[in-house]
Amino acid sequence: MGDDFKRLLILLGLAFGVCISSGFGRFAYGLILPYMQEDLGWSYSQAGWLSTVNAIGYLLGAIATVWLVTRFAQGRLYVWGVVLTSLMLIASGLTRDFWWMSLWRFGSGAFAAPVFIVVGSLASDLYGANQKKNAMAIALAFGGGGLGIVFSALVFPHFFLAWGAISWPLAWLVLGGTSVLMLPIGLWAAWQLDAPMSYSQDALPRRISPMWGSMVAYFCFAVGYIVYLTFLSAFLKTLGAGAWTVSLIWSIVGIGTITSSFVWRGFIGRHRSGLPMAVTLACVAVGSMLPVLFPTLLGLLASSVLFGLSVFMPPTSVTNFIRQNNPSDTWGLMMGIYTVIFAVGQCIGPIATGLIGDLSGNIGVGLLAAGAILLLGSVAAFLQQPLED
Repeated sequence: MGDDFKRLLILLGLAFGVCISSGFGRFAYGLILPYMQEDLGWSYSQAGWLSTVNAIGYLLGAIATVWLVTRFAQGRLYVWGVVLTSLMLIASGLTRDFWWMSLWRFGSGAFAAPVFIVVGSLASDLYGANQKKNAMAIALAFGGGGLGIVFSALVFPHFFLAWGAISWPLAWLVLGGTSVLMLPIGLWAAWQLDAPMSYSQDALPRRISPMWGSMVAYFCFAVGYIVYLTFLSAFLKTLGAGAWTVSLIWSIVGIGTITSSFVWRGFIGRHRSGLPMAVTLACVAVGSMLPVLFPTLLGLLASSVLFGLSVFMPPTSVTNFIRQNNPSDTWGLMMGIYTVIFAVGQCIGPIATGLIGDLSGNIGVGLLAAGAILLLGSVAAFLQQPLED
C-alpha cells in the first residue's frame, strides 16, 4: 500500500469517527427533533434541554479527556469514543421516555468529546512539515461531521414523510446501525496512529494567557454555531418548508462541510494569528442569520452554502493555531483545554435559544442572537496575535 493511499485511508477512517461522534451523535438531532417534538408534544425549551444535556456530557467528557490524554494513547481514546457513541445512538432508539433520552444524549456528548479532541492532533502531523497539507488533513478529518449531515439530510426528511413523526425511534436505530458499519475502518485508522501522548506542564501557564482572543472566540463559536444545527429544521417548519426543501438545504450544508477544506486550506495554513478564525466565524455568523433576514429559497440556499463551507473551519483554525504556536508535546492537552471552553459554550446556546423561542414565539429570534454572538467571537479572534517563540 503506497504512503499517499494509506494516508487517505487513515483520513477516511478519522472522518468516519467524527461522522459517528459529531455528525450522528450530535448534529443529526436537529433533523430528527421536529418529529420528536410533534410526536411527544415537546416545547422548544424541552428540545433545547436535550441539546444542552448533550453539551453538558460533552463538557464533562472534555474535562475527563484533558486528564486522560496525558495517560492514554490518543488512538485508544478515539476508539473508546466512537464505539461508545455508537451504543448511545442505538439506545436512543429504544426509549420514548424524556429522561432516558436525556441520559443517552448526555452519553453521546460525553463519548464524542475524546474523539473531537484527539482527531485534530492525530491528523495534524500526517504530512510532516507541509503546513498546507496538514491544514487540509485536519479539515478533512473534522469534515466527517458533514458526512453525517449529508446522510441525515438525504434520508430523514423523506423517511418521515413516508412513515410519519411516530417513527423517530427507528431513525436513531438507523444512525446506530450505520455507525457500526463505519467502525472497522475508523478503528483501523486509530491503530495506525496509536502513539502515546506526552506533554510539558511547565510551559502551559505562560502560554495560555496570551491566547485569550482565540479562547473567547472559540467560546462564542460554541454558543452560536450549535443553535443553527439544533433549530434550523424547526425554523424551516415554521416557514412551511417541505421535505424536499429541508433535504436540499441540509444536503448543501453537509456537502459544504466536506469540501470546505479545499476552499480554506491555503488561507488557514498561511497564518499563525487568529485571522483565519475571525474570517470563518464571520461567515458562520452571516450564514446563521440569513434564514431569518431573508426567509426565501434564495436566502436559505445562500445560508446553507455559507454556513456549510465555514462551520467546521473554526475548529480547524484553532487546531492549526495551537500547532503553529506551541511545542508538539502540548498539542493534545491544549486542544483539551480549548474543547472544555467550547463545551461550556455549547451548554449555553441551545437551552438559551429554546427559552428565547418560547418567550418570543419565534425561534428565528434565537438564530439572530446566535449570529450576534458569533460576530463578537470574530472580533476577539481578529485581536489574537501569534505567540512569541
